[in-house]
Amino acid sequence: MKPKIWLSSPHMGGTELNYVHEAFDTNWVAPLGPNVDNFEKDIASFLKEDVHVAALSSGTAGLHLALILLGIQPGDEVICQSMTFSATANPIAYIGAKPVFVDSEADTWNMSPQLLEAAIKDRIAKGKTPKAIIPVHLYGIPARMKEIQAIADKYDIPVIEDAAEALGSSIDGKMCGTFGAINVLSFNGNKIITTSGGGALVTHNKEIAAKARFLATQARDAAPHYQHSHIGYNYRMSNICAGIGRGQMEVLNKRIEQRRRIYDLYYSRLSKVEGISFIEEQPGCFSNRWLTTILVDPVKTNGVTREDVRLALEKENIESRPLWKPMHLQPVFEGAPFYGDGTSEKLFNDGLCLPSGSNLTDDDMNRIFEVMDGLLK
Repeated sequence: MKPKIWLSSPHMGGTELNYVHEAFDTNWVAPLGPNVDNFEKDIASFLKEDVHVAALSSGTAGLHLALILLGIQPGDEVICQSMTFSATANPIAYIGAKPVFVDSEADTWNMSPQLLEAAIKDRIAKGKTPKAIIPVHLYGIPARMKEIQAIADKYDIPVIEDAAEALGSSIDGKMCGTFGAINVLSFNGNKIITTSGGGALVTHNKEIAAKARFLATQARDAAPHYQHSHIGYNYRMSNICAGIGRGQMEVLNKRIEQRRRIYDLYYSRLSKVEGISFIEEQPGCFSNRWLTTILVDPVKTNGVTREDVRLALEKENIESRPLWKPMHLQPVFEGAPFYGDGTSEKLFNDGLCLPSGSNLTDDDMNRIFEVMDGLLK
C-alpha cells in the first residue's frame, strides 16, 4: 500500500526538543513552569496586541472557562455558529446553558451577521436575551468580526471569538484571536502549530486572564493548605507541552507561508475545473489557509460529487474530509433553536477538506492531483 497522505499532520520545526530537554534537565516536568510562562509571552507577542494569555490543556477548556468567566448560568442562551466542530458548542452544554445556532453566509462560510441580528431580535422577543455570541473562523478564513462585534455592542452581548483554526489570520492587520471579550486558540495535533494537545485563552483584560489561570489550576486559594472557595478545573498546559509550543512558535510564520503555498497549488490546478470552487479571502482579510477546502457541484461535474472525490482519494490512501456537519443537524443538539437559510447544509453536502499539511511533498501533491485529474477530467 502507498504511504498515507494525512489531512493535516504535525510538523516539527527542529528546536522543540531543546525546550523539552530543558524541562527534563531542570525537572520541570510537572504542570506549569518556565516554558508555560514563555509560551504565553510568545503568543501575546505574535498577536501584536496588548493581550494576556493563559495556556490551557485544550481550546475546548478555553471556551468552557470563557463562558464561566462571563457569568453564563444554567438555562441561559448562548448564540453559536452552527457550522463548526462540536467543541465550539459542547461547553455551552457543560454549563447547562442552551445553544442557539446561527447559519453561515456564503462568502466566508462563517456566522451571518444578518441572521445573527435576526436571531437576537427573536430571542429578545421571546423573553430570552442571549448572554454571549460565539463566532468561528472556519478553516482559517476570518469571520466578519467588525459587523458581528457591532451587532453585539448594539445589544450589549459579549463575544467569545473561536479562533481555534485561525492563528495567523487577520482582518485589516488585526490578528484573529484579539477581537472578542475573550478569545480562544487551539494547538491540537492537526492545527497549524501544535503542542500535542493544548489551547489558550486570550483577552485584553488582565483580571480575566488571571482568573482564567486561577480556575484552570483547580482554583486553589492563597493559603498554606489546600483551600478552595470556587469550583476549579485541571485545565492548565503542562511545561513539557509548552516546550513543544515554544519551538513551534519559531516556525509559525513559515508554516503559514507553506499552508498558503499548498492552497495556491490547489487553486492553480483546480479552479478552472467546471464545478470546483474555492473560498476566497474577503477584502482586507488574510487567511492562514489552515485547510484548503473546495465545493464540488455535481450539476457541473458530470455527476461527480464531493463523496466521489473523497472515496477516490481514500482508495489511494489519501485522507480528505467533508466540511463540518452543522451543529443544528447533529442528533445531540436536536431541537435547539436555529436561524438559517440553508447555507451551511449546502456547504456540508458539497464541501471537502483536502490534504493541507505544511509537510506535504511535491510527490504527495502529484499523487493527489493524479487522483483528482482522473476523476474530474
